[in-house]
Amino acid sequence: MTTTEDPQASTADEEIDGAEPREGLGVVHLFFRTTVLADRESILTAFEHLEAGGDQVITVSMLGHKADIAVMALGNNLWRLRRLQTELTGAGLELVDSYVSITEVSEYAAGVPDRMKQDRLYPRLPPAGKNAWCFYPMSKRRSQVGNWYALPFEDRRELMMDHGKSGRNFAGRLVQLITASTGLDDYEWGVTLFAERPDDLKEVVYTMRFDEASARYAEFGAFYTGVVATPPDVLTSVGVD
Repeated sequence: MTTTEDPQASTADEEIDGAEPREGLGVVHLFFRTTVLADRESILTAFEHLEAGGDQVITVSMLGHKADIAVMALGNNLWRLRRLQTELTGAGLELVDSYVSITEVSEYAAGVPDRMKQDRLYPRLPPAGKNAWCFYPMSKRRSQVGNWYALPFEDRRELMMDHGKSGRNFAGRLVQLITASTGLDDYEWGVTLFAERPDDLKEVVYTMRFDEASARYAEFGAFYTGVVATPPDVLTSVGVD
C-alpha cells in the first residue's frame, strides 16, 4: 500500500532558508487571552517542542485587561518561533497582540567588550530572582521639534551614553533587554525589563524619561506588565487547569 506524503507536514520540523538572523536571535512577544478551548497539556507540549531545539521560552502571568498570558520566545530560527505561535493558537489560546524583533548590539555600543556583545546578542533569560516583568515598544522621534536622525552621530552617541549611565544606576535590581525591530514591527525597538520588584520597573522608566535622549526624542507604545513564572504556574494563575 502506498501513501502520499503531506507536503505541509514534511516541512513542519524543517528550518526554512532566510529565517535566521546573520547574528543574534529572533525574538517574539506573544500576548494571549484564554478561551474555553484552552488545553493545558497541548500548551505545555508546545513550549517543550521549542525548548527541545535549544530555544528559550519565558511565560508571564499578565495584569490588567490587555492579555492573560505573555509568551516571550527567543531562538535563532524564526520558522520555529512561528511554529510555536501556531501550536499555541491551536491549543485554544487567542492571540490578541504581538511584537517581533531581533537581538542586536547597538551602533552606539560598538566598542564594548566582546563578552557584553555576546550577552546582548545571545542572552539567557529569565534572570534569577527578577520576576517583575514589563514590555513596551519605542522609537526615536522624527519631527520639526526634535528629529533624532538629523543629529550628527557623535551627538546621538553622547546622548545615548548619558542615557545608559542612568540605567546603570539600577544594576542588580533590574535586567534590560533592548531588541531591534526597525523594518520588522511598528516601532524601532522593543524593551523588555525584568526586575526584583514592580516599583523597580516604575522607577527606572520614570528616571530615564528625564534624560534628553528620552525627553526630547523618545516615543513609546503600549506597556504590558506581569509576573514571570513557570508555564504550569502561569496557566494555573489564569484558570487553565
